[in-house]
Amino acid sequence: MKTAIYWFRNDLRTTDNPSLMRAISENDALIPLFVFDQRWWHTDRWGHQKTGAFRTKFLLESVADLRDAIESLEGRLYTAKGNTAEVMRTLVNEHGVHAIYAQKEHTSEECSLESEVAAVAPLILTEGLTLIHPDDLPMPIEQLPDVFTRFRNKVEKFSEVRPVVAEPETLTVAPFESTPMPHLVDFGFRTIEPDPRAVTRFKGGSLAAWDRLDHYFWKTQGLSTYKTTRNGLIGADYSSKFSPWLANGALSPREVYAEVKRYEAEHGANESTYWLVFELLWRDYFRFVAMRYGDRIFYKTGIKSEAPAKRLNEKVFARWADGRTGDAFVDANMRELTATGFMSNRGRQNVASYLVHDMGMDWRMGASFFEHHLIDHDPTSNYGNWIYVAGVGNDPRESRKFNTQRQAEMYDPEGAYVRLWLT
Repeated sequence: MKTAIYWFRNDLRTTDNPSLMRAISENDALIPLFVFDQRWWHTDRWGHQKTGAFRTKFLLESVADLRDAIESLEGRLYTAKGNTAEVMRTLVNEHGVHAIYAQKEHTSEECSLESEVAAVAPLILTEGLTLIHPDDLPMPIEQLPDVFTRFRNKVEKFSEVRPVVAEPETLTVAPFESTPMPHLVDFGFRTIEPDPRAVTRFKGGSLAAWDRLDHYFWKTQGLSTYKTTRNGLIGADYSSKFSPWLANGALSPREVYAEVKRYEAEHGANESTYWLVFELLWRDYFRFVAMRYGDRIFYKTGIKSEAPAKRLNEKVFARWADGRTGDAFVDANMRELTATGFMSNRGRQNVASYLVHDMGMDWRMGASFFEHHLIDHDPTSNYGNWIYVAGVGNDPRESRKFNTQRQAEMYDPEGAYVRLWLT
């Protein structure tokens, strides 16, 4: 009997999961596994714990939902907290596991972990993170354009989105003892009380993701006006809010794309339906940039040869982090982030620009702070956006400096957002 481990990572779903389906088709039984690797809660060089309370809570909810989905397929999920490779070694020895299957990652910490796991047993990886499969790009990764528009034009002309992979009907698992799910307190956090000012209640898991998609697409038809409302600041429906579920794979970009196409067939295509797919391509682009440039997306110089001199001043940085800069629009956005674990795209661009271009600080401190707080943190999107704003990424313009006063006048003309968070 061929037994394999299926290692869930940022693919916390049983639907549209080509890596999981491959594991099922090539084995008699699986040990579905999720490891809360202890390194995710270490403190980084900038003094920030890598995974904060909001993202930890969202992750716990997502894994609990995955466990329920697997049980509905007559399977079980093995969860553990600790060192991933050591957990794997124990399971391999106890159950005669011949291989480990997982979805492929592309950033350094994740790839390093893959190497550790591959030393335990053969590791079989399958791509599944992007809307456009890397093999379907109209150029090799080494020739990825450094400007998004050129990438988008080529992809839209020459690439197609692969169809969604069906969910398995059943899941045969090897016999193992059930393991308890950890709780928020096990990671050193107290219970989080929801802030009434938050844009919405983000709950982890595929079930919540599909509830959100159903609400935004079908109940409110918010998709039809997405392009005109996406720069909003208050409320649940100015944008799709899919990013937290896309980040940990409770929802796949192909699933979103398929629903957009179904929506267009029923309600008609327009600039807004196109624009949501456009944003999914931006997400892809940052992933492909990471595949092309590797660790350079984490360097001070980004993908450029040099970077402007910036300072590392903890007191100055604390004013930004605490929302005490004196710029009301920046401060309101920062307080929303630290109170809820979320911030609008418009807010992110403004606070990042302010930290780098107005306060003269090293962009990596801000990216690290975002990594700690954001429930939708994805390393390629987070760091890709930061190097973009800092002028060391994929931007043909020399400066991405925002006039935050003008931005506030444009996107918060009555001051409602600032009052919400500063009074």
